[in-house]
Amino acid sequence: MDPAAIATLVQELFVADGPVDRPVRIASLVAFQGDHRTLTERDLPRIAAALVNAEQRQGHPEQAQAQAQPLTDALARTLHALGTVDLDDVRAVRLGPQAFARHLAIAAPDADEGLNAADARSHASLREAVCAHILRFLTIRSPFVTAAEDAAFEERYAQDIIAAHDHLTIYGIDLAHSPDSWPLDAAYLSLETEADGGGPSAPAEQALAGRERVLLWGVAGSGKTTLVQRLAVSVARGDLPAPLAGLRGRVPFVLPVRRFRRDGLPEPDGFPEPDGFPEPDAFLSAVRYPHTAAQPPGWAERVLSHGRGLLLVDGVDEAPEGERERLREALRELPARYPGNIWLVTSRPSAVRENWLASERFTELKLSPLSREGVTAFIRRWHAAARQDITDRADLDRLSGYEETLLDAVRITRDLGRLATNPLMCGLLCALHRDRRGYLPHGRKALYDAALSMLLERRDRERAMLPPEGIDLPQEPKIRLLQKLAHWMLVNGRSEMDRTTAVETLGRHLPAIPHAARQGGPEEIYRHLLNRTGLLREPTPGSVDFVHRTFQDYLSARAVVERHDFDFLIDHAHLDDWEEVIRMSVALARPDECGYLLEGLLAARKDARPVHARHRKLLAAACLEHATELDPEVRSRVHRYTRDLVRPTSLEAARALGWIGPIVLEMLPDPGGVSDEEAHRLAVTATSIADDRAIDYLVRLRDRASWAVRAQLAGAWRRYDTDRYAEEIIGHLDERELDFPVSDLAELRALRRLGGRPCVQIAGALTPEQLTEGLVAERLTELWLAYDLGADLDLSWLAAFPRLHTLRLSHRNTGVTGVPEGVQVIVAGA
Repeated sequence: MDPAAIATLVQELFVADGPVDRPVRIASLVAFQGDHRTLTERDLPRIAAALVNAEQRQGHPEQAQAQAQPLTDALARTLHALGTVDLDDVRAVRLGPQAFARHLAIAAPDADEGLNAADARSHASLREAVCAHILRFLTIRSPFVTAAEDAAFEERYAQDIIAAHDHLTIYGIDLAHSPDSWPLDAAYLSLETEADGGGPSAPAEQALAGRERVLLWGVAGSGKTTLVQRLAVSVARGDLPAPLAGLRGRVPFVLPVRRFRRDGLPEPDGFPEPDGFPEPDAFLSAVRYPHTAAQPPGWAERVLSHGRGLLLVDGVDEAPEGERERLREALRELPARYPGNIWLVTSRPSAVRENWLASERFTELKLSPLSREGVTAFIRRWHAAARQDITDRADLDRLSGYEETLLDAVRITRDLGRLATNPLMCGLLCALHRDRRGYLPHGRKALYDAALSMLLERRDRERAMLPPEGIDLPQEPKIRLLQKLAHWMLVNGRSEMDRTTAVETLGRHLPAIPHAARQGGPEEIYRHLLNRTGLLREPTPGSVDFVHRTFQDYLSARAVVERHDFDFLIDHAHLDDWEEVIRMSVALARPDECGYLLEGLLAARKDARPVHARHRKLLAAACLEHATELDPEVRSRVHRYTRDLVRPTSLEAARALGWIGPIVLEMLPDPGGVSDEEAHRLAVTATSIADDRAIDYLVRLRDRASWAVRAQLAGAWRRYDTDRYAEEIIGHLDERELDFPVSDLAELRALRRLGGRPCVQIAGALTPEQLTEGLVAERLTELWLAYDLGADLDLSWLAAFPRLHTLRLSHRNTGVTGVPEGVQVIVAGA
C-alpha cells in the first residue's frame, strides 16, 4: 500500500474535533454518524474502493477485476463496524493492529459474506493493514493516547532490555546442570577509567556521572560491552548506583555499531536494512529488537526530543574504516539535533584518533587495565558465580582451593600477571585453571589453544554427555568449520553474519570435511556448532557472531596461516581491525613465515599513506613478543626500523605506543636528554604498560621537576606492585604542588611509611578511621576525597589534622557538617 494515500483515506473516516486530553470512544469519532458528521454511510463503499485500489497498485493488479468488488463490499462492512465497536482510542492502540482487526471482525460478522477462501484471506490482510493505519491516526491525533501508549511500550521495552542484557557468559563453566551464563549482578566488576591526559583513575560509574557525552576507549576484552550492558540494565530496572542517580527515568538504546551495516545481504524476516547510523525511529529495527512492530509511531523521536534518552553506541571499531567518518558525522549531528540526551560511545583505541569527537563536547575516557585489586576482585567474583549451583561439599572445597592457588599464581608469575589485565583474559584464566585442576598454560597462543580444547572437546566429554542430536564431532573438524565462519567475517569486514550466510558458508566447505559431512547437512552442523561449542551465539533472530571478538580474531588467524595467505595480511595491515589477527598469526606461524610477514610490514609501499606506514611498522614491533622463534636478523631490522617511531609527538601517540605492550620498553629512548614535554609523553607511554618492568624505565623519569611528569608517575601507582613502586618511584617524587593518590589501604600504609605527604588524593573508599590512622597528621595540609561519600557527610574526624587548610570533594553532598574551622571546602563543579 501507498502509506500516504492510506493515511489520507483513514483520516477521512474520522471527525477532526473531539477531546484529546482523555480516552475517547472510537464510535464517537467516526465521521459517518453523530452530530458532527462529515460523511454518510453511502461514502463508505467509496473509501473502501479507494483503499482496495491502493492495495492492488502495490500488490497484484492482474487480480484486480476478480477481487475488487467483493473486497470493496467486505471492507465497507468492516469500516461500518467502527461506529459500533465498544473500544476507546487508548484501549484500541494498546491492542495493536492484529488484535484490533480481530475485534472489528467480531463486530462485523457478516463482512466476509459471499467471499471465497482466497478473497477472505485478502480481506483479512487488508483489514489488518487498514487497522494499523487507523491506530497510527489515533495515536497522532491525541497526545493523551500517545502518552499512554508510550508508557505501556516503555514498560515492556524495559523488561526486554533486562531480559536481553542482564547476564554475562563466564567462559568455561562446565559443571553438570550448570547454566551457560550468570546474572549480571553476580559477575559484574566495576571497571576503572582514566581521563584523557592522565589524572586520577575512578570507577566508571563515577567517571560517567554528570557527563552528557563520553567517548570511552578500551582494548579488546577490557569490558566495554559489559559496561554498556550494566548501564542499560540498571537504567531499565531503575536500580542505579548513587553516582548515576541522574540517569533515572531515561530510556536506554543499546546500539551495537556492527548491526548498522548489512552489505546487501538477505534480511532476516522483514527487518529493514539500516543505512549507516539509523534515524531514531529506526533504532530498534536496526538492532533487530524482536518487538519492533509494537513500537508506537514516533516514540523514539519523542524520547530524544524530550531529552530522555541514554544512547549506548557500542563498538565504533566494528564499523569499516571507510564508514567511520559517516558515523562521526551522525554523532555530531544527532546530539545537536536532540539536546539533553546522554551519549556513551565505545571503541577500541586504535580505531579513532585523539579528540575524534572533542568538537562536539565528548569527554574522552579510557578503560584502565585491571589493577592488582581488580584482578583479585574478578577472580573472587568468578568463583563466587561458579559456586552458585554447587551443592556437594567436596566440590565447593576444591573450587575454593583453586581460587586461592590462582590468586597466588597471578601475583607471583609474571607471564600470568601480564595476561590477566582485562576481564576477558581473567575469565579465560579462571576457566582453564579450574578445568585443568590447578594448572595453566603460558602465553597467549597456548591460552587460546587450551580454551578451544576445553570448550570444543573436553567440556562435553568430561560431563559424560551423549552426543546431542546424534552429532559427535572431534575438536579438529569443529575448529576448521568455525575457522570458515571467522575467515568469512574477516574478509567481509564483519563481526556478525546472517544465519543464512553462515549455513551457506558451512555448506560450501562441508564436502572437504567428510567427518562432519557424514553426520549432517549444513543446517544440522550449524545448530551443533551454535549449541555445543560455547563459541557462537545468536545475538538477535537471524544473526550469528562469536561470543567474543578475540575468538573470532584467533580463528581467523588460524585460517590465514593454514592458507599461507600472508600477502593478504600484509595488504590489510593498515586496517586497525586486522591488528589482533596479525599478532596472532605471528604467534601461530612457523619461523620463516614470521620473517616473511614482519618483513612485509616493514617494506615500503608506493600507495601507503604516511600514517599507515607508521602503523605497520609499530605493528611489526608489537608482533615481536608473539614470535616464538625468529631469525635474529629480522628481529634486528624491526628494532632498527621502529627505533625512531617510539618517540611520540602527541599524547595520543604516546598512549598508542603503550598499548602495544612491554616490547615497547626495549625501544623507548633514554629520557635523560629530552625536554620536559617529551619526557611527559614518554611517561604516558611507559605508564600505559601495566607490567612491573615499566618501573625500571620510570625510575629514569622520577627526578624530573616537571609537574606533568611527576603527576603522571604518581597517578600510575595503582598499576604496579605497591611496595616496590612506593620505594622506587613515589618516594623520590618532588612533593611541590603534587597530589599523591591513594586507592587502597596498602597504598595508604605505604605512603605513611614514606613519612606521609602534604597533599593527598583519596581515590578509594577508605573509612574515616582508616584515614585518621593512615595519614600523617603533622604533614597533611590538603586533602582530596575523589570518590562518592554519600549524603549527609560528617567531617568532624578532620579535626585530627591540625595543619589541614583545604578540602576538595569530587561529588556534591546534600549536607556536609563538622568541617573544622579554617578549612576551605571546594566541591567539584560548584
